[in-house]
Amino acid sequence: MTTSSELHLPAGSTGQGRYETVVDPGRREGWVHTGLRVLALEPGQTESSTANGVEVMVVPLSGGCDITVDGHSYTLRGRRDVFASATDVLYAPVGSELTITSVDGGRFALATAVAASTHPVALIRAEDIPVEIRGGGNMTRKVRNFGTVGSFDDCDSLIACEVITPGGNWSSYPAHKHDETTETESELEEIYYYEIQDAPDGGPGFGFHQTTSSGEDKPIDVLTEVRGGDTVLVPHGWHGPCAAAPGHDMYYLNVMAGPEAERAWNITDHPEQTWVRGTWDEAGIDPRLEGETR
Repeated sequence: MTTSSELHLPAGSTGQGRYETVVDPGRREGWVHTGLRVLALEPGQTESSTANGVEVMVVPLSGGCDITVDGHSYTLRGRRDVFASATDVLYAPVGSELTITSVDGGRFALATAVAASTHPVALIRAEDIPVEIRGGGNMTRKVRNFGTVGSFDDCDSLIACEVITPGGNWSSYPAHKHDETTETESELEEIYYYEIQDAPDGGPGFGFHQTTSSGEDKPIDVLTEVRGGDTVLVPHGWHGPCAAAPGHDMYYLNVMAGPEAERAWNITDHPEQTWVRGTWDEAGIDPRLEGETR
């Protein structure tokens, strides 16, 4: 049975040097396709890396940066924090040499997936990112689809997005899975990287994440409190709900990839929970998120 202690990675527990979080594909038993590194830089600091065997999306969590990819320069305008707005994102293909230079200091997520084919570097501007409102009532959340299927497809296998769940709301609900390839489902492992909004007095926020078994051959039991900077790995199983404590908005960055040649995101709802979709229209959009789509 895979448990929280193996899959919940508290903030800083995997850090290396300037990287607060390090999850690399192939470096952890049973973890094959996806990776995440969270880089913290002081003003003017620079970090260089090579995308060995992976493609990468650079997602500023706070602050902006200049990025050089194989000798070509790009500027990501960044943001104050993940709750303030969407952000510019840069895609770089497998084998790229990247140099990231912080402008005023910041933190930058590098979402990766194992890749074989090469695609062009792409600068995705914040104003061009599709924003989706999903759910209804206290299940309403906002999804920034900068790297999802249909929003950005000039890549090999990487799927990524950001989700904002207002305090007191439920997200990744109904629980769902994507751990086998069928006519209606795609096999994908998934990373959840969390930021939680502080209390007005600066106290830390929190939320909850759940993953459960989807079959006897896929035993997993995760029900864990998450705080800012935590990572939860989902190798398989029903994942969700994720609950944001009242007063603390929740952010998570999702990173997905799988073994199939076709890049797709097809899911199966938990059969005991799928009925909640039928309540969303009547419940209406949480007023805190009205007018957010584009």
